[in-house]
Amino acid sequence: MSYLDLIDSYREDMIATLQELIGIRSVVGPAEGEFPFGKDVHKAFLYMLAKARDEGFKTANIDNYGGHIEFSGEPDSEIMAVLGHLDVVPEGSNWDYPPFGGEIANGRLYGRGAIDNKGPVIASYYAMKALKDAGVLTEKRVRLILGLDEEINWTGMKYYMERVEMPAFGFTPDADFPVIHGEMGILIFELVKKINKSLKPGVSLRSVVGGAAANMVADSARAVITADNYDAIKDALANFHQKTGYKISCKGRGRSLEINTEGISSHGAHPEQGLNAISILMAFLGEIPLSCEDMSEFVEFYNTKIGFDLSGADLGCGLSDAVSGNLILNVGQIKLDPEAARLTVNIRYPITCTDEEVFEAMMPALNNYNLGIIKMDHKAPIYLPKDSEIVVTLMDIYRRHTGDETSQPLVIGGGTYARALKNAVAYGATFPGQDEVAHQKNEYIEIDALMKATKIYAEAIFHLAKGYNPVL
Repeated sequence: MSYLDLIDSYREDMIATLQELIGIRSVVGPAEGEFPFGKDVHKAFLYMLAKARDEGFKTANIDNYGGHIEFSGEPDSEIMAVLGHLDVVPEGSNWDYPPFGGEIANGRLYGRGAIDNKGPVIASYYAMKALKDAGVLTEKRVRLILGLDEEINWTGMKYYMERVEMPAFGFTPDADFPVIHGEMGILIFELVKKINKSLKPGVSLRSVVGGAAANMVADSARAVITADNYDAIKDALANFHQKTGYKISCKGRGRSLEINTEGISSHGAHPEQGLNAISILMAFLGEIPLSCEDMSEFVEFYNTKIGFDLSGADLGCGLSDAVSGNLILNVGQIKLDPEAARLTVNIRYPITCTDEEVFEAMMPALNNYNLGIIKMDHKAPIYLPKDSEIVVTLMDIYRRHTGDETSQPLVIGGGTYARALKNAVAYGATFPGQDEVAHQKNEYIEIDALMKATKIYAEAIFHLAKGYNPVL
């Protein structure tokens, strides 16, 4: 039986395996003893390694920071890598299906990580299994590398790559088809304003919190305020809701009033597909008189320099280029207390720009409002020409399996493990026309699409590992 036919026979086993993997809530947590990313992520890691060993693969665990599953190839041959990750972003709220239940409805398997990135990891694993079970012998070693903190800061992948032989080339199944030939630069940083207790008549803003991660559009935010009388605030809230249609509510909390806003979560690379609850809350706070001048100034800064603008233009850093389009800005988290106000910002900047250009462009606005920057993470952009050998090879395979002759290689705002190698691209697993559901509630993968992606990955591995020689 050919390796493509074998994949069809794996269908039920693939579904069951993905359900079990989704059932592990592998959100990165604080280090626990020998587990640098917490016990939950480690459970998912051990699950995959054990399954692979039981099915005849070689495996490696690099000090619990990451590892790989390997087959075929001569011992000293080059390594062709498929890079995936087992960690997931927090589940958020308001799911119609249990976020870690792996439920199936209407041909879709639901759960956090279904498309980002557990489903594609399972597709890649079974693509390798089909080649192995069919007796295919590749010239190069094939490794499925398992990352454990891709959604946070890539500490695990950096640690892993420093301690193993570097793969020569590969792909990551963590984006879109047909193939990604460029990824924008990524910045994560905090904007911080110290709060002094200069008071004037008005409402006391006790705290603001919102958002679950830098690379997610915040789907909820909360403020706690105190005032002599709440009637005017409640009236303002009702008027704000009627005027905007945004979901906003309030409830008593002791002698304070808690204000809650609800948005729509989405991936930080696609904030236009969501609605930021932080921006909703700050817009409302801008309509009530605050007693603390620094907090009032911070709210004004947010509403005039960020607000609902996703391009960075209002902040002064609305950069763009012909290759990748406009800069993308997402405020992922907020924390305000009587000492300081902090925004965690995630920016995707154009390929032809630099991180310093972005920071320099926003400095006039930040200086005007007395805000500082704490730089947290930076991933430089990557780019391979459309006519590079690996892009052409993967495009041909995609077209053979889909019949899609119109879709072209893409540049995206997302950041993938393709950046970990010198000659790698992102390749699927979302097909053109499918909804982008990564980091959103009710995340899912279509089962038929999972099977199709597995066949594409199997053929990609077959061709790349049987004599492909990348031109670096």
